[in-house]
Amino acid sequence: MKKVFALMICATLIFTTCACTKQTPEEGTPNGQQSGASEIDEAIGPEITLKIGYSTSEEDPRGYASEKFKEIVEEQAKGTIAVEIYPAGQLGSDAALIEALAIDSGTVDIVISDASNFATYEPKMGISALPFLFKDFEDAWAFMDSDIVAEVEESIIDDNMRVLSHFCNGFRCVTTSKVKVESPKDMKGLLIRTPENPVIMATMRALGANPQPLGFSEVYMALKQGTFDGQENPIPVIYNNKLHEVQSYLSITNHIYSGMCFTIAESTWNKMSPAQQEIVTAAAKEAEVFNRDLNKKMTEEFITKLETEGGMTIIEPELDPFIEATKGVIADFSDSYGKELLDKLAKWQANN
Repeated sequence: MKKVFALMICATLIFTTCACTKQTPEEGTPNGQQSGASEIDEAIGPEITLKIGYSTSEEDPRGYASEKFKEIVEEQAKGTIAVEIYPAGQLGSDAALIEALAIDSGTVDIVISDASNFATYEPKMGISALPFLFKDFEDAWAFMDSDIVAEVEESIIDDNMRVLSHFCNGFRCVTTSKVKVESPKDMKGLLIRTPENPVIMATMRALGANPQPLGFSEVYMALKQGTFDGQENPIPVIYNNKLHEVQSYLSITNHIYSGMCFTIAESTWNKMSPAQQEIVTAAAKEAEVFNRDLNKKMTEEFITKLETEGGMTIIEPELDPFIEATKGVIADFSDSYGKELLDKLAKWQANN
């Protein structure tokens, strides 16, 4: 009897010891299973993947700046945020990417595109793209960072778009295959590829050209095949995407400043914790500074490269006739922008 009693005591002790040493399931993991990412810091926020899409090559300033953003976010978020980058229109054209945000398709989380490309959803987003609005980069950057732009951008939050920072795409210039553009009269009747952008298209029409939209990923082949007489884009875009291989002339018209909106889906933004939102916002601003400096440097260097390496003829036309020809563009959009916004713009110009 004593032996049986002793065995019962031993069994009880063994059961108790096992129960005490049994591992408690990790908080936030099903059935105590390891998440497979021991570096994940759950105090920062949930695990999220941010997909960035843009239309140009990864050698474009926005490409390098996207990598900078990824580097900062993934380091600061301590494994809770992964960033995937899809250049060259892999997730769609500018128009398609912006639409994907608007309908919350989930195919993209962050879009880097010209501010005026968002005018489909809010016409006032095109205010920064009016022709010959700025005298230099610093002037343009100051306006993009102004309260005027911030107020306009608030209006697209309801369209599932939140602008976190402003990359720089540079000043747009005209390239052609056969015609030297030295004055607006040289542009008369030219079929010019543009993005699906009402302000840019109106500017081209004011200069006498016939603008037709086309997704950027298709531009090189269309120019090579002679489908278009020319196109217009900033210097870094022209060089980095090898458009000099299919165009003969570059006219430095600087007719429109192309400010880029680094825009996140509001639905994605709301999935992040306050700590993650702070990390992403700070990284977007740091990437903005990097992007602007790089774009300015590339613009200065690539004009010479387009001539010496690309074999393009560089034309620096007198700009007064271009400015005069496009004065009516602002009137074309007066109803869309409204008197209040245009008055703020005029006041800003007078003070800068």
